[in-house]
Amino acid sequence: MASATNALSPRQIIIDAIHHLDHVLPGQGPINDFVHHNTLHGFQHLPFEQALAEFTQLTGIRCYLSAAQFREFYAQGRIDDGDIDAALAQQYGAALEAAVCSVNGKTITRHMLYRLSLLNDLQALTPAQFDWQVRELGVLDKPSATGETTRALWHGLLGKLGLQMLDLHPEDLLDLSAEQIQQWLPDSTDAGAEQQMRRNELENLNKLFSDVGDSLTLRGLLLALTGKDLLDTVRPQLIRLCASLLDEGLAAWRLPKREELGLYEAWRESLIYDAQPVFQELNDWQGVTSALPADAIDAIAQQLAALAIPEPHWAGYLQRLALELPGWSGLINWRETHPNYQADDETKPLLADYLAIRLTLDRLYAQQVCWQQWHCEAQLDKLRGYFSKNLAEFSVRQALFQGHLPEYLALAAQALLDNVPRDKQAWQTLAERVWTWQLSPLAASALSVYNQGWRLYRVCQLLDFRASDMQNLPKAQLLACLDTIDALSDHERNTIWLTAYERHYQQALLQALHANHGRGRWAKRDSRPAAQVFFCMDEREESFRRHLEELNPHIETLGAAGFFGVAMNYKALDDHHVTPLCPVVVTPVHQVDEVAIPGHEQQLIGHKRGLRLANQLSYLLYQGMRVSLLRAYPLTYILAPVKLWRLLAKSLLPSWQRRLEHGWQALMVPAVPTHLHFTATDNEHAASAGLTLGFTDQEQADRVAQFLRTTGLTYGFARVVAILGHGSTSQNNPHEAAHDCGACGGRRGGPNARVFAAMANRREVRDLLRAAGIEIPEDTWFIGAQHDTCSDLISWYDLDQVPEHMQSSLQQVQNALAEADRSAAAERCRRFASSGYPRTAQAALLHVENRAVDLSQVRPEFGHATNAAAFIGRRSATQGVFFDRRLFLISYDPTQDADGTILENILLTAGPVGAGINLEYYFSTVNNDRLGCGTKIPHNVTGLFGVMEGAGSDLRTGLPLQMVEIHEAMRLQIIVEAKTAVLEQIYGRQESLRELIGGGWVHLSAKDPDSGEIFVFQRGVGFVRWQPGDIELPLRDNSPDCYRDETQPVAPMLIKQPELMGVA
Repeated sequence: MASATNALSPRQIIIDAIHHLDHVLPGQGPINDFVHHNTLHGFQHLPFEQALAEFTQLTGIRCYLSAAQFREFYAQGRIDDGDIDAALAQQYGAALEAAVCSVNGKTITRHMLYRLSLLNDLQALTPAQFDWQVRELGVLDKPSATGETTRALWHGLLGKLGLQMLDLHPEDLLDLSAEQIQQWLPDSTDAGAEQQMRRNELENLNKLFSDVGDSLTLRGLLLALTGKDLLDTVRPQLIRLCASLLDEGLAAWRLPKREELGLYEAWRESLIYDAQPVFQELNDWQGVTSALPADAIDAIAQQLAALAIPEPHWAGYLQRLALELPGWSGLINWRETHPNYQADDETKPLLADYLAIRLTLDRLYAQQVCWQQWHCEAQLDKLRGYFSKNLAEFSVRQALFQGHLPEYLALAAQALLDNVPRDKQAWQTLAERVWTWQLSPLAASALSVYNQGWRLYRVCQLLDFRASDMQNLPKAQLLACLDTIDALSDHERNTIWLTAYERHYQQALLQALHANHGRGRWAKRDSRPAAQVFFCMDEREESFRRHLEELNPHIETLGAAGFFGVAMNYKALDDHHVTPLCPVVVTPVHQVDEVAIPGHEQQLIGHKRGLRLANQLSYLLYQGMRVSLLRAYPLTYILAPVKLWRLLAKSLLPSWQRRLEHGWQALMVPAVPTHLHFTATDNEHAASAGLTLGFTDQEQADRVAQFLRTTGLTYGFARVVAILGHGSTSQNNPHEAAHDCGACGGRRGGPNARVFAAMANRREVRDLLRAAGIEIPEDTWFIGAQHDTCSDLISWYDLDQVPEHMQSSLQQVQNALAEADRSAAAERCRRFASSGYPRTAQAALLHVENRAVDLSQVRPEFGHATNAAAFIGRRSATQGVFFDRRLFLISYDPTQDADGTILENILLTAGPVGAGINLEYYFSTVNNDRLGCGTKIPHNVTGLFGVMEGAGSDLRTGLPLQMVEIHEAMRLQIIVEAKTAVLEQIYGRQESLRELIGGGWVHLSAKDPDSGEIFVFQRGVGFVRWQPGDIELPLRDNSPDCYRDETQPVAPMLIKQPELMGVA
């Protein structure tokens, strides 16, 4: 590695290092365009377990639920013994039965010890914790399974191990003889206590300084030796600059010349005329800043050299530096790698600019700390030289700021730090006392009573050993038990727990699909459905579809990625820029505009005038008062009563306030009838640069045909085919976009539903479809709509275009959807503790409507929480099962796709969408503080592009706690209704699918379309036949019977199916 680095120029080392940062920094863009993605996207090329291990090693961030949480699931029955045994067998196979020791004819195997370590906390105790267990809880006096107290077992065990209980107080260590200290030295050393102490100090010194550029920056080194964090001083200055650079319209002050010069050069130039009061106490700040080169890369090289960071460590140092503020670094990197993002101004953020400024600030403040503490330069080699001559001071400082010293030593160390000048002999004396403490039985030691003794006591207790067994059990075998347990690393334990947890759900899911085989409707359309309703694949729509089918079994529901096959750049009537509405892996080249219907020009003029006035008032109230002193003072007094009443209304009467505000808005900005310009032959309007306005007739027919074939709707059309996109509306919710449609790039899918329906209704398109083999009846009408997943309200598009003879049929569909909507709202309310669990569906709908407009509501909806699986196949395979809103449902008919071409496209488009959602929820759940953005309560919207905690934190990425509280962190189970041979061919062709499935980021199973047999894909093996268990699933009359009085996750259940003539 070093030789390869040395062959590169300093500039190229830095450029390559910055390029590599794209793989380790968060990939979240501005919060108004929130798109769910794999939080560990840069590690996705690795197998799941290896990726998590490497990420944890790099960042120190835990990527699994805690052992305590998994044990709680075990106690609840969410993981059972069979799951644990299967997970262990998958990991270790036959090696599990290897014998570790034998006691009275009973063989103790690795399997038994692994189970003990998983199901019980076998961690070491501190002396204080041990004392509490013995004296307060009386653990040694409790009877064992054999009837005797465990105290005899404890003393027998200590005797076998040669350990002795010492009743020491920390201050008793002040008057120990050299002989006593020598007894505590490891048996492996023949050196005296003083020589061993010096050797240990040198090892710690070399280890700490060698970590700089790997796991530490100079900031981390100084924090370890002084307790002072440079970032506390540097962060506010960085935030001020970065927030100004990235601002989306909120900032009152912007860095001058940023657009033409960029962040670094504009900042560098501002140093000449900016007073910079924060620098006034720094030594030679003007000399350092005046010597800065014009180029950011050169500045990085200059500062790294000035800090004496060895060139081979530059790449690691920059990576560690960026990861100290991953939110800000990540967003700047995202903006740099997405140059087409439509920002508030034309400034191009560059990660090199950020790193150059950060390094310069670090150097200035590190110089101040080093000079105050040791009168030396902030250079790695000089600091190392200083501490090589002052090893005692180094060891005391390191022990103190690690936080491991008892109070009497910590106070003594702090007193030394406060003394000026410092006495070298005093450092030496205190270092010897610290060394004595570290050797004593009171400190952490693998061989202590509180570590080895206590842990083996717990093992013997759990294995039902008696005190008499200690006499016949060799010490080596006893220690082998502990060695076997310790050989099971934390990472392996976590992997086993997660595998067991996922298996438990997988078995229940596959059992339900197996039991439901042949029960569901619409495997074929032998009779015409009353209506067909397309939903997004989103798992939130699973309950909506289920209730709709229960209320009217003649209605067929289908699911697909919520952009409905129409990738486009959309420009609404009042938009200034186009918005891409498609999966993030797709780049749309067509533009669709919403325009006023001809003949309504005067209404459009009134609309534009009212909108302009409303925008001016909004700017005055929310921005102008912040930036203008002359405006702020009088307007505050004038508008205060109005604002107060508005705030009270939003807080106390949100529903009433919403109706009043909507009425006022309709009066001020009158609505104008609109339609969509989506046909390319209409040249009245120009498209945005690089885009084609609309689609040709053939392009429209191709998209409609492809979508219909993808979902299997090529025959048996109903009179009404409704296309429901979805979005979410809530108040005071910075993460509102995270509730929108992932298949539309984190935006609302209503426009896609609207344009698809309009395309499918055109005569020219239907003629082309007929020529392509898809005959849509003359009396079939497509209608677009949008479902608000927060308020459960449905908005319909282009109702004025519906023919008169279709009105009654459409009204029936609307009534059915409205009733199903109420039932789905009632099901949602069972997870809302504040809902009071409404007794009627109408009351439930009113509650969720109020949640959407409640200013104080931190959980307007739960979004994708609880997502766990995706089913790709005919609705007949899943219809009739209660899945508790946990399944992405994607319609696909394998009987119309012999070679798997359609399925391949579904897996390539919908697969990444579902995986991205699932993995973001997984990581935000397992470690919400580090991989999510924590609780919403202290969040502060920053520049309209992100959130911070208060006004001085890192940008918080990921999902807030309130969005994942009820989520169950497991990888997505994808079940496909297809032949395994078809899936194997697709898997072999598509590297991206091999990465996701073969890498274990998602799980794959196949359900045979004919026999109903299920096959589970095992990594490194292939598809393996799944064997159903002897379990009879509960059968309920309807969905409410499945979840009634339940507030926790509900296992799959069967729902009674109506016997309908002609419905297969």
